[in-house]
Amino acid sequence: MKFVIKLFPEIVVKSKSVRKRFIKLLEGNLRNVLKRVDDSVRVKQTWDKIDVNCADDLAPETVERLIEVMCKTPGIDAVQQVERYQYQSIDDIYQRALVVYGPLLTDKTFCVRVKRTGKHDFSSLDVERYVGGGLNQNSDAKGVQLKNPDIEIRLEIAGDTVSMITRQLKGLGGFPIATQESVLSLISGGFDSAVSSFQFIKRGCRVHYCFFNLGGDAHEAGVREMVHLLWSQYGASHRVKFIAVPFDEVVGDILENVDNGHMGVILKRMMMRAAAQLADKVGIKALVTGEAVGQVSSQTITNLSVIDEVTDHVILRPLIVSDKQDIIDQARAIGTQELSASMPEYCGVISNSPTIKADLNRVREEESKLNMGLLNEAVYRAKAEDIRDIMSKPKPQQDVDIVATLPLHAHVIDVRSDEEVERDPLELSNAFVEHIPFFKLATAFENLDANVDYYLYCDRGVMSRLQAIHLTEAGHSNAKVYRP
Repeated sequence: MKFVIKLFPEIVVKSKSVRKRFIKLLEGNLRNVLKRVDDSVRVKQTWDKIDVNCADDLAPETVERLIEVMCKTPGIDAVQQVERYQYQSIDDIYQRALVVYGPLLTDKTFCVRVKRTGKHDFSSLDVERYVGGGLNQNSDAKGVQLKNPDIEIRLEIAGDTVSMITRQLKGLGGFPIATQESVLSLISGGFDSAVSSFQFIKRGCRVHYCFFNLGGDAHEAGVREMVHLLWSQYGASHRVKFIAVPFDEVVGDILENVDNGHMGVILKRMMMRAAAQLADKVGIKALVTGEAVGQVSSQTITNLSVIDEVTDHVILRPLIVSDKQDIIDQARAIGTQELSASMPEYCGVISNSPTIKADLNRVREEESKLNMGLLNEAVYRAKAEDIRDIMSKPKPQQDVDIVATLPLHAHVIDVRSDEEVERDPLELSNAFVEHIPFFKLATAFENLDANVDYYLYCDRGVMSRLQAIHLTEAGHSNAKVYRP
């Protein structure tokens, strides 16, 4: 069995030296990922395509897995499955072509192209005329059309074997990984950061990942799963790093000392500072985020400019003018939508009445109140892991109690942001409701009565559940979830 890899058109138009380099890298990338499926696969490049040869007796599920891997490898425009048949005459070739291509020609124009190697008592033109005439007479095709036909049938004849394309599937497109420079993607696990990471994988970058942990081990476990999915599906030809940064103390410092309206912008500036330091350690010059103009308050043009000011590293935002629904649709297409939907966004709900036009001097004044040593400590404690090892860490216990009906006089803690509570307050007649936003909960919980059960609440039940897990990990057995 054979597959023919057609190159992404942008590769074909490169200069000769660049094209050769891109094809060579794609050949190596394919070899790396395909050998994990079947180590008998052989990959060989030519000037305009790459041939993938494998055993004819592979199990159907192995064949489908090979196709899936090739279709998700950046740099490929199409994957053609080629079947090889023994023949004794031109009529044998035609009869096989009728079976393979006849059903595809209904109401289509077509032509037949033949490439022949070896000694035969017929020419390539003889085969084209015989096969083309037979198909035209014995199928429902519109007719033969040599220029710009709907379907081009390509046959390759070598000795007594003819090869025919039996299936063609759309590839991922883009450039082979490592044709472009490496980037460090700031990944939260949400729709935006996952899609922006994917887009840079597709464009040929080795994408390393930086995660700022604000939600404990449970949040990190979800992000690890997301990152591993992206890498294993689209970027597994190269090793990359996953860097987890403990950022809760930095966030606490911001919450205690910074004006409410500037918290979101300053949090993003602190993240950029930390990410730039970590990028320098691994020799990366560019940072990637999933920000889009106007999506949240920190993503106005003014605020993005203020955020960018803290680093000389280029900050790349592939989704900068994307609509949210388009981002979600792409997340669904690449397989990250379900995971992202279960992941709370921490960064966007820090500020109360956030500014949309931050003044740089005012921001610097607010930052002067912070302990920058906490940022340096977070960078120092950041843990970098090989992407292949990130799923080996045991998942945290997630067996918190979730109730739909509260006991009489229960104590409920609403963990939503101030804005969410103001917009839609939680009112319960037979329970006491206290508002402690999630980012203050860990500290505040230490001062609550350890003999009382507390039921955490949020709109979707995701943030409350993560916070209950976080508190349970910290030794509090009285944190539960209220999910009506």
